[in-house]
Amino acid sequence: MDDKLLYSLPVLIFGAIAILFAAWLAKDVFKRDQGTPEMQKVSNAIFQGAMAYLKRQYQTIGMLAVLAAIVMGILVALFEKDHQTTRGIITSLSFIFGAALSGLAGFIGMYVAVKSNIRTASAARRSLGEALTTALRGGAVSGFLVISLGMLGVMGVYWVVYTFAEGTHPAVAETPFWIVGFAFGASFVALFAQLGGGIYTKAADVGADLVGKVEAGIPEDDPRNPAVIADLVGDNVGDCAGRGADLFESSAAEMIGAMILGVALWEMSGGPTGADNAIAWIFFPLVTAAFGLLASLVGLLVVRPGENPKDPMAELNKGFFVVAALSAVFIFGICYWMLPYGEFEFAICGVIGIVTSIAFLYITQYYTAGSYRPVKDIAEASKTGPATNIISGLAVGFETVALPALAIAAALLSSYWLGDTVDFPHTTNALLGSGGIFGTAVATMGMLMAAAYVLAMDCFGPITDNAGGIVEMSGQPESVRDATDALDSAGNTTKALTKGYAVGSAALAAFLLFSAFLDEVRRFGFSDNPEAFQRIVNLAEPKVFVGGLIGAALVYVFASFAIRAVGKSAETMIEEVRRQFRADPGILKGTSEPDYAACVDISVKSALRQMVLPGSLVVVVPILVGVILRWEAAAGMLMIGTIAGVLLAVVLNNGGGAWDNAKKYIEAGNLYDGDKKLGKGSTAHAAAVVGDTVGDPFKDTAGPSLHVLVKLLATITLVLAPLFV
Repeated sequence: MDDKLLYSLPVLIFGAIAILFAAWLAKDVFKRDQGTPEMQKVSNAIFQGAMAYLKRQYQTIGMLAVLAAIVMGILVALFEKDHQTTRGIITSLSFIFGAALSGLAGFIGMYVAVKSNIRTASAARRSLGEALTTALRGGAVSGFLVISLGMLGVMGVYWVVYTFAEGTHPAVAETPFWIVGFAFGASFVALFAQLGGGIYTKAADVGADLVGKVEAGIPEDDPRNPAVIADLVGDNVGDCAGRGADLFESSAAEMIGAMILGVALWEMSGGPTGADNAIAWIFFPLVTAAFGLLASLVGLLVVRPGENPKDPMAELNKGFFVVAALSAVFIFGICYWMLPYGEFEFAICGVIGIVTSIAFLYITQYYTAGSYRPVKDIAEASKTGPATNIISGLAVGFETVALPALAIAAALLSSYWLGDTVDFPHTTNALLGSGGIFGTAVATMGMLMAAAYVLAMDCFGPITDNAGGIVEMSGQPESVRDATDALDSAGNTTKALTKGYAVGSAALAAFLLFSAFLDEVRRFGFSDNPEAFQRIVNLAEPKVFVGGLIGAALVYVFASFAIRAVGKSAETMIEEVRRQFRADPGILKGTSEPDYAACVDISVKSALRQMVLPGSLVVVVPILVGVILRWEAAAGMLMIGTIAGVLLAVVLNNGGGAWDNAKKYIEAGNLYDGDKKLGKGSTAHAAAVVGDTVGDPFKDTAGPSLHVLVKLLATITLVLAPLFV
């Protein structure tokens, strides 16, 4: 059998299995009990709000995507050296295909998640274990669809473009350079989906918390709060649809970037006249992703809690460790089956990536879970008011960058060193270090093998949050709310863990894509004399330094725009909630029903209006830097922008998560002043609510959007490399 077909088989088979498994999970969830009519009324309101927002959001993103695809195609056609028209058309079409699949994956996953919340709430009336299983399986639909569609999308566009690709290499090695538009399209949609969803959810959350909890003194998810439905809708559009698009583009961009790096190792293995299975380097990323889906499937089925598990988070962690162990076994099998050289070294690189994902799990858990020092410090600081709470939270956020930076550094250095020790028969000056760079790519692949399970854990969070809201708003017994609170607490931790995982994978993937960008520069700018190309970007050059400075500034300006967007939207939401309370005193007495639709409409309009400027900025600035200052400055912007973006994302994600769990730590009755318990209604709790409100746009809007920004910078420079040379 032809090697291309042989290596495509596991991708097709496991991709199809993953889609069928997602369909089975959806069927399993949908057949479960939907609870009381009161519960269904709340759930239906959440569903209608989520679908209405997503429809309007994707219409906006769709128009922007079509415009971007046309512009990209024209630029590529104008500045390519060979096959200009064909390359331009393929770039545009692959961009649209990547954008459409990214949107589809997010939409389907969120649809199932919104339908899962009522089933989880109903299951909580019977047992905690059943509710946990329902929520995890509902979230897993998104996880498996996102990763399988990304993997099959990359392979599909590869095989279609393979029939057209022509250039300095045979089609099998030339094609990866032609399909980078697919990754850019996925990144483009992910940025706007994550940013828009984040603005939506936090505008509602801030308004609901500040007016409802602090001013009116009513509980969270109280049906008297006009913003509560908008808040519950926002959990889904931000954490399910947004994060789904995020991990879709992560996996797609990493696979295409690694395939491009694989071309260098294909050359070093002798190219078309070398080792019989030299094309394995190009297909290796796809096969690794396929086996990662299989590992995630087994890990999910292992999670079978009893009726009342003591620690829901321990059950979820058990599945994750099964996925990690299986991934380690699979990476060895794949390397020894496929690779002509360096089987052991590259397998260890994959294990390094898996270990890095586990390290991020523990690091994030330490900084955001209520059982550890950082969250307890913030809670203690709340005793003296909002100011000390915010100071302590910021200090924790800044502290959190150290361990993730060391983990990323250790992963990159060790995987590069291992890959660089492999001897290839045809290494040239232009290809020096390619083995080391591919080693870092394999580490990234190892880390992303668990992506389907990690996304299932992430979507578990909003499902359990919504379940708690449904239980509260439908007046269920306190024992049911206790069950959903236990799941919600685990869900807060899983959402923080997934953000840490996404940041770590973004850092590794960005280095991989940066190397792929340099390969593109070598092909287009030094095609006549590839030996003259040096893989060095000199920061002592003024234009490189300026490019880096602009990249770092872009990160901070983007974060500012994102946080400010939440602030502006929240101001409108706060005024609306206050207006309703003033206009109808019966709302707080429970004799009148609030106007939920008005608050939903405010979030929708604000999110769609506010997401355009920061999103457009990220697309325009790299193009201007590359056109005016050329490829070295674009490389500097990419390097420094990546570093600044990753570190600021860690600060915002973990700092915001710590603030959130400090509030929940107090609400759980864990904070004391002498013998006096400081729970809900205390001044310490009010201070913690303010801190949590500050942290909300950090962890759910700016932070998650930043790791999408990092990868978008990489994919746009990769697509437009010919324009910058």
